[in-house]
Amino acid sequence: MSNQKKRNFQIEAFKHRVVVDPKYADKTWKVLEHAIHEIYNHNASGLSFEELYRNAYNMVLHKFGEKLYSGLVTTMTSHLKEISKSIEAAQGGMFLEEMNRRWTDHNKALQMIRDILMYMDRTYIPSTQKTPVHELGLNLWRDNIIRSSKIQTRLLNTLLELVLRERTGEVINRGLMRNIIKMLMDLGPSVYQEDFENPFLEVSAEFYRGESQKFIECCDCGDYLKKAERRLNEELDRVTHYLDARSEAKITNVVEKEMIANHMLRLVHMDNSGLVNMLLDDKYEDLGRMYNLFRRVSNGLSTIREVMTSHLRETGKQLVTDPERLKDPVEFVQRLLDEKDKYDSIIRLSFSNDKTFLNALNSSFEFFINLNNRSPEFISLFVDDKLRKGLKGVSEEDVEIILDKVMMLFRYLQEKDVFEKYYKQHLAKRLLSGKTVSDDAERSLIVKLKTECGYQFTSKLEGMFTDMKTSQDTMQGFYASHPELGDGPTLTVQVLTTGSWPTQPSVTCNLPSEMSALCEKFRSYYLGTHTGRRLSWQTNMGTADIKASFGKGQKHELNVSTYQMCVLMLFNNAERLSYKEIEQATEIPTVDLKRCLQSMACVKGKNVLRKEPMSKDIGEDDAFFVNDKFTSKLYKVKIGTVVAQKESEPEKQETRQRVEEDRKPQIEAAIVRIMKSRRALDHNNIISEVTKQLQSRFLANPTEIKKRIESLIERDFLERDSIDRKLYRYLA
Repeated sequence: MSNQKKRNFQIEAFKHRVVVDPKYADKTWKVLEHAIHEIYNHNASGLSFEELYRNAYNMVLHKFGEKLYSGLVTTMTSHLKEISKSIEAAQGGMFLEEMNRRWTDHNKALQMIRDILMYMDRTYIPSTQKTPVHELGLNLWRDNIIRSSKIQTRLLNTLLELVLRERTGEVINRGLMRNIIKMLMDLGPSVYQEDFENPFLEVSAEFYRGESQKFIECCDCGDYLKKAERRLNEELDRVTHYLDARSEAKITNVVEKEMIANHMLRLVHMDNSGLVNMLLDDKYEDLGRMYNLFRRVSNGLSTIREVMTSHLRETGKQLVTDPERLKDPVEFVQRLLDEKDKYDSIIRLSFSNDKTFLNALNSSFEFFINLNNRSPEFISLFVDDKLRKGLKGVSEEDVEIILDKVMMLFRYLQEKDVFEKYYKQHLAKRLLSGKTVSDDAERSLIVKLKTECGYQFTSKLEGMFTDMKTSQDTMQGFYASHPELGDGPTLTVQVLTTGSWPTQPSVTCNLPSEMSALCEKFRSYYLGTHTGRRLSWQTNMGTADIKASFGKGQKHELNVSTYQMCVLMLFNNAERLSYKEIEQATEIPTVDLKRCLQSMACVKGKNVLRKEPMSKDIGEDDAFFVNDKFTSKLYKVKIGTVVAQKESEPEKQETRQRVEEDRKPQIEAAIVRIMKSRRALDHNNIISEVTKQLQSRFLANPTEIKKRIESLIERDFLERDSIDRKLYRYLA
C-alpha cells in the first residue's frame, strides 16, 4: 500500500462554453429597472422578489454586474430628482413634512432594492470596491436632496427658525424635528455637523450673547442666574428630545460661555444683589445656583471663593478690632461662633461641602482671630461663662456641641499657650468657688484639649481636679481627728499643689481670731500627716458664709469672700469704722480692700454697709456703718466682689510676661531636640524647624529663637561652625 503511487485528483471545467444571449442582460435589466420604478411608486405588492433576486443574481453571475450597478445609480438618481422637485414645491410648514415623508419612503424602497440586489452587494461590490447599495442610496439622497441648491439653505434656515421659535416660548413639532435631525445623522456625522450643528452653534452663541446682555442690564444677580439656569436646562432638554447626544457638551459650552463666563465678575460684584449681598442675606438657594453654574466654567469657583474670602476677612477684621465689641468678651466670642455657623451652613447647603471653600473659611478665621491678641483670653472667658452658668439645664449633647465649637475656635489660635494660661486661671476660680456647673463638661473639655495638644498641655489641669478630690478626703480626716470642732465655725480648706495651679501672689491678711485659731489647728494636722510640705494661706481666693442680724430683727446668711468676711467681722465690736481703721485692722491690699468695700456699700440690693459720704467710689476718708435698713427677699444673700471681667492693663502685661517666660524653655527644648537628631544645621533651617514643631502651641518669634540659640551656645549645648558662622553644631 505504501509503495503505491499517490494520485492527484483534479476537477476540470466543462469543455463546451456556455453561450449567453447578447440581449439577455438588457432584458433582465429592463425587468429589474421596472421593479425599482414600481417600488418607488408604491406598487411593490405585485412583484415576485424571488424572481427579481434570481435575475439580479444571474446578471452578476454572467459578468453584468457593472451594468446592473450603473443602471441602479441612474434609476435612483432620476427618482430622487423627482422627489427633490416635490420637496421644493412644498410650502411653509409642509416643507419638513414632505421631506420627512419622502425620506421614510426612500428608506423603505432602499430596503427592498437591497434585498433584491443582495448577491451583488455581497460579491460584486466588495470585489470592485464600490459603495454598498444602502450607503449608495444615502449618498444619492444627500447629493440630490439635502445638498441640492434649492433645498440646502432652506432646510437649515427652517430648522434654525424652529429652534428660535421654541426658545422664544412657542411650541413646535418636536417629533418632526427629531426625524429630520436623525435623517442628517443617518447621512453621516459630517452631514449633521456641516449642514446643521456648526451653524446651529454659531446662531445660538449670537442669541445668548444678545439675551445675556439684555438680562444683565435689567435683572439682579439672583434673577439673572435663574434665567441662565433655565436656559441651560432648556438646551439639555432640547438635546434629549431631538439633537445628537454628542451636541450636548458643545451647546452647553456655548450657553456657559455667553451667559456665565463672559459676565462672571460683573455678576459676583453686582450692586445690591451680588455674591456679598447673597452672603449677608443668607440666600442659600441663589448661592447654590451660583455655585452650580460657576463650577461649569474655568476659574468660576475660584472667583466665588476669592470674593467670599475677601468679604469674610474684612467683616472678621471689623468684628475683632471694633472697640465697642471688645467690651463684652462673651458676646465677642458668640459673634465669632455665629459667623462660623453661618458660613458652615452656606458651605454645607449651597456649596456641596466643597473642601476648597472649607479651607478658605478656616484660613480666613485663622487670619482675623489672630489679629486681636486678646482672642485667647476672650475664648477662655467665654468657656468660663458657659461652664459657670451658661450650660444650666442644657442637655449633654448640646453641651458637647458648644464645647466642640469652642475647640474649633481654639484650633485657629496661634497662641494656644496664652489660652492655656487664662484657662487655667479661670478653671481655678471655678473649682475653688464651687461655681462649675458640671464636672463632666469640665473634664470633657480637658479631654478635647488633650486630644488636640497632647498630654503636656493638660497635665496641670488634670492635677487641679486631683487636688480638689484629695482636699475633700483631707477635710474628712481633719474633722474625724477633731470631734470637738463640731459646734464652732466650720473650715473647708483646699490644698493646692503649687506647680499645678496658677501662681498667685501670697497675700496675707489678718483673719478674725476665731478663724485664725481654726486655721492653725488645720496647719498642725496637715503637717503632722504629711512630711516635707509647706503651707501658705491664699486668703484672696477663699469664701465664707456668715450669719448677720440687721435692724428690726432681719436675719440673713451672707455668702462673701474671705476679705469681705474679715471686714464685716470688725463691725461685731464697732458701730463706725473709717477706711484707715479697716485697712489697719485687716491689712488687706489697697486695691482689693476698695473693691471689697465697694461691693458691700455701693451695690444696690447688696449694700449691707453704708458709707459717708455716699458715692460710687471708695475714698480714703470714707467712714462705714452697718446698714440697719438692709432688706432682701432671700434669706441667703450672695455678695460678689466688684471685679473687672477682663484683665486690667498691668495684669495683662504680667500674664503676657509669664507666657513669654514659659515659652523660653519650650523653644530651647525644641532646638536641642532638632540639633540632637541633625547634629549640624544652618540658622534659617533651625528657625523653620522650631516654628513647625511649636506651632501646635504658639507661633514662635524668630528673634526669640535666635536669643535662645545664643543662650544655648553660652551654656555649651551648641557651637558655631568656625568657617560658616550661620551653621550650628550640636555638642554632645
